[in-house]
Formats: sequence, structure tokens, C-alpha cells
Amino acid sequence: MAVLALIAFLWAAPWDGDGARDSRGVPAEAFATKPEKGQFVAKAGEDHACQVHSRVHALGMPYNFRSSPRVKDARARRGRAAVEARGWGTSMTNRMTGMSRRSRRTRLLAAGLAAGTLIPLVAAATPAAAATAPTVSCTSGKAGLAAKLKKDITAALAGRKGTIAVGLYDRTTNTTCSLRSTSAFDSASVVKVTVLSTLLWDAKKHDRYLTSRENSLATAMITKSDNNATTALWKQLGVTKVKGFLKAAGMTQTKPGANGYWGLTQITVQDEQKLLKLITAKNSVLSDNSRAYILKLMGKVISSQRWGTPAGAPAGVSVHVKNGWLPRATHGWRVHSVGTFNGAGRDYMITVLTHGNSTMNYGVTTIQNVARAIHKDLVPTASATTAYVPTSTPQEAVPAVPAS
Repeated sequence: MAVLALIAFLWAAPWDGDGARDSRGVPAEAFATKPEKGQFVAKAGEDHACQVHSRVHALGMPYNFRSSPRVKDARARRGRAAVEARGWGTSMTNRMTGMSRRSRRTRLLAAGLAAGTLIPLVAAATPAAAATAPTVSCTSGKAGLAAKLKKDITAALAGRKGTIAVGLYDRTTNTTCSLRSTSAFDSASVVKVTVLSTLLWDAKKHDRYLTSRENSLATAMITKSDNNATTALWKQLGVTKVKGFLKAAGMTQTKPGANGYWGLTQITVQDEQKLLKLITAKNSVLSDNSRAYILKLMGKVISSQRWGTPAGAPAGVSVHVKNGWLPRATHGWRVHSVGTFNGAGRDYMITVLTHGNSTMNYGVTTIQNVARAIHKDLVPTASATTAYVPTSTPQEAVPAVPAS
């Protein structure tokens, strides 16, 4: 359709290459060369009269030029010729102009279509605008805090490669920050908090406590990031119950991994922040005992796995964390960290999800740069105050997933 529309436009519109035109599309040069009234036929009659006059004058004979029958006849023909010439000249001019336009258009259309370049050339005239990279967005009930957080988080991300998503919420100051909050990432071991929450939600529905086996599996899954324990609980619950919890929690963007690959569950910053809010405040989805149990286990994560969002947390702030990483052929290393922090007059949570990292340590550094900026801005302390220093040799269990 686009080709047909373009051809119709080219056929109907006047071409600049045909020369200047008046309001009717007639070339200006047509007026410069169009014959005057009766120019062609009358001119022939006058030429003949001049020839007769010259011959009579040469013989010395008197001759009334104006009364000559030939001249009178020429004058009569001149009147008729004026009308004929006017129509003939206009007709010929229009014919020539139309032929010129059609010939020129035909040549251009044929050349463009034969070369296969006509439509690409038109499209190239309006190149697509370059995509704009998303920026950090912050709001706060405390004057000046949002602007400071936005500036410092942006500075922490400057020059960092890969795709990075950030979420922050502080209840005390009603502060939020977000970056790519709805972008999806493979969960890796971060999904283990969702698995535990589903287990406790389901137990509450059936008005029961966890069994000793479930307690052992849950403890190993969170504190050591044990993959076998996670697989056992994932199979016990089944995807249907996991989806049931996600619906109850309003985590509509989270998609459980298929075929038992819980590490490929699709998660977003927005949904992870929803989960952390449920864990840290009274609600109808998780009981108070369930929330306390989750926070207790997240607070007992082994030292080699206490990296990421806790980096830079000030003394006096309780730290609860769960991390995950996963290398695949596409998007390189996924490296994630979620954490909740309370104390020192603060109650906040941070989620940082990343992929496209060249190495695991590169992703860890990116997350910890962001975490330090957030902790510093939310809980300003004297320089002598000790901040949490994460392990220099971070470790994490890698879930079993397909290579790509």
C-alpha cells in the first residue's frame, strides 16, 4: 500500500525539475515561447504582401498595398488564424508539458523501483530516534532527600556496564526510589524467599505449623542457599501453590520457572519490593509469626553470603539479606541482592537486580556501590561510625538451569 500511495503521489504532483509553474502547474517557459495571436498564419500573409509590393515597386508601377486582394485575403485569414493559433498553441504547450512530466516521472519511478531503493530512500529521510536510557526516580516526604538519593545512586551507577534495576522504600520518611522497576530478570537464588513465604502462607491456610523436616529445609535454603532443600520444597508445594501465593501477595509480574527450574523464575524490582514490604509489616497474607521467622533466617545468612545490599549499613541497623547469582550464555552473570534494614530510626528495604555482568564479582561491586550510597543518605552518621563491611570473598549457590 505504501508503494502504491507513493507512486500516485509522484504521478499527480508537479515536479520541481520540470521548471517553475503558475498556480495551474504550467511551466513559466511556456508563456515565454507561446506564439502571439495569429503569429503563425498571419505572418505568412504579410510576408507575401511584402513580396508583391517589392515587385511592383521594382517595375515602377503604382500599387495600392492596403487594397490588394491578396492582402485583404491575408487579413481575413489572419483573424481566423488568431483563434486557431491561440487554441493550437495552448494545446501544444499543454501536450508537451504533460509529456515532459509523464516521461520524467516514468524514468524516475522505473529507476527507483528497478534498483529496489525507492522505499528505503523515503524511509531514510526520517530516522528513528535513539532510545533514551531510563533514569533513577525518587520521591520523599523529607525535604531534599529525594534529590540527594537520585544524585548519589546515579553517581554510583556511572560507568557500570550491564542492565541494573533498583528499588528502595523507607517507611520512616516515606521515601521511594526506582530504576527499571518492571524489567524482568532470572531470579537465581533470590526466589528462595518467595518459596519460604509460600510454604508459610500455605501452612497458615491449613492452620498448621511447619514440620521439623520443613523447618530444616527452610533453614538450609535461606541461611546457606541450599539448592537441594529448595528443590525439595518447590516440588512439595508445586507451581499451583506458588502462583496462589503470588496472587495473594499482589506479585503479578513474577512468573514461576517452568519444568522445575525455580532459578529461572522471572522477577522484577517492583514485585520483590512488595514481598519485602509484606515481610516487614503486619498484613493479612503472612502471619506475624511467619514474618518473624523469615526475618530471623535472613538475619542468619552465613558470612560468605552476606554481601550486596548490606554493604555500608551503619552500626545499629539490623540486616536481613538474600542474594543470588547465575551465569548463562545469554546476559552473562545475573547477580541480585534483596535486603531489609531496621533500627536507628529507620525501616527500609533495598532490591538491586542485575544481568549482563562480565563476572560475578563485577555484579557484586555494582550492587554494593548502590547500597553504600543509599545507606549513607538514609542514615547519615559520623565518619568514625563503623559501617557494615561485607565479605571480600562472596559466595552463593548456583541453581541448576539450562545453559542458555
